[in-house]
Amino acid sequence: MSRFLPSPALQSAQRSLRLAAHRAGAVWLGLLALGMGLGVLVTSNGLPWWLAPILSGAIYAGSVEFLLVGMVVASAPLSAIALTTLLVNARHVFYGLSFPLQQVRGWGRKLYSIYGLTDEAYVLIANLPQQAQTSRQIMGIQLGLHLSWVSGSVLGALAGQAWLSDLAGLDFVLTALFIVLAIDAYRTRPDKTIALAALGAGGAAAVLAGDAMLLVAMAAFVVFCLARYAVAVAQKKERNAP
Repeated sequence: MSRFLPSPALQSAQRSLRLAAHRAGAVWLGLLALGMGLGVLVTSNGLPWWLAPILSGAIYAGSVEFLLVGMVVASAPLSAIALTTLLVNARHVFYGLSFPLQQVRGWGRKLYSIYGLTDEAYVLIANLPQQAQTSRQIMGIQLGLHLSWVSGSVLGALAGQAWLSDLAGLDFVLTALFIVLAIDAYRTRPDKTIALAALGAGGAAAVLAGDAMLLVAMAAFVVFCLARYAVAVAQKKERNAP
């Protein structure tokens, strides 16, 4: 009878999967829904449905994929796509400083964990108790997020191709996503100076930069943040000077 019982290793893996689902299940469902929005956006712009799982599976960068749909439709140059991706996802560099990658066993798993380090993955894993930051927990959470995102994009693309291609308002999905992200970021850290600088950079770029509005706005905002940081460091040195 014992030969029909799962091995201790399998039992441990199942337990880790249940814990990962308990801790991240709600976020998995959220990514499934958001991925459906990406899939619908892909087909509503006249692109083939199979491009949705390629974008969501290979690039796996959240908001950048929504941007790429518009850039692909507009035949944007690769240089603009690369720079946009770099600017939008530059924040991930800072995630790596405190992400518990040392807990992930095996180089293959480590490489995937780096690849799968998204905003949601960082928040979920960084907030785990230290004893729960195991290799299986980290990989389970990240794989669940990735699979939810890809599955949602496929469902959305097929549904969009069949029924939703003419649904009004789909072109507002990206704008709505960034509005929600901006509000959430401001609630987390209510910095009026940063918020006004972002609005100012966006408004000025919209008036002056035309089709290059996005790149110019992000570049101007980055320059402002660097200048602000330099001023803050200089002021701190002056205060600490004898």
